[in-house]
Amino acid sequence: MASLHFTKMNGAGNDFVMVDNRDGSLSLDDTRIARLCDRHRGVGADGLLAVEKAEGDADWRMRYYNADGAEAEMCGNGARCFARFVNRLAPARSGGITFETPAGVISARLDGDQVCLGMSDPGPFADKVTLDAAGQQLDVYSINTGVPHAVVLVDNLDGTEVHQLGRGLRHHHHFQPRGTNVNFVRQLGPQDLAIRTYERGVEAETLACGTGVVASALTLAALTGAPSPVRVLVKGGDTLTVAFTPGTDGFRNVTLTGPADFVFEGDIAV
Repeated sequence: MASLHFTKMNGAGNDFVMVDNRDGSLSLDDTRIARLCDRHRGVGADGLLAVEKAEGDADWRMRYYNADGAEAEMCGNGARCFARFVNRLAPARSGGITFETPAGVISARLDGDQVCLGMSDPGPFADKVTLDAAGQQLDVYSINTGVPHAVVLVDNLDGTEVHQLGRGLRHHHHFQPRGTNVNFVRQLGPQDLAIRTYERGVEAETLACGTGVVASALTLAALTGAPSPVRVLVKGGDTLTVAFTPGTDGFRNVTLTGPADFVFEGDIAV
């Protein structure tokens, strides 16, 4: 059985297994990835990120896999961790780092343990629809910020049944065939939110979700005209910052800024 060297990182409590596949020698199927992410029998993580050589003009290619082993288009917290991880492998030029994802080319600037991501342009904002989830009627907004997100505004965030309601919306026929991530959001001020997220692929609530933070901030801006930046408090206790330029055709120049921390590294049999 082969041994895999890995690094464990977290972005605002959203945790990841990081692996170096610049030489293309790693071949990890969904079963192995799910085992690595298993919190009882593996390293334990919300997902796995692999560094690969870029296919185009970017510096690197980022591959992101959810904890169930399925590849996803993008992960905001994971992308911040990816930027610090690849900068340790091959220090960036002064202009920062760029990397390919299925959601587009992402740029990153590092400032200590803080990383500012230049996100790809989001999809169009979808106005309110009323959907049934676990027997409750919920007003749901949606926007794709690299991966699909539903946003539900709530008055009592602590009392929200995130797992039950999130699972109901994640699998709702309105969002098929891919399903959606689900964010429950409470407005704290004109430019401040608190958020709890049920993540597709993890199939549970996580301590943070970067693309969910962006989706929720842009939803606030679309509904209230909130100016940039918007600060978002995640369940893990960190506050992430979303900056953007609003326009008649949607949001542009979207950035996500927050921490990315190294936890430990080691080797595990795969």
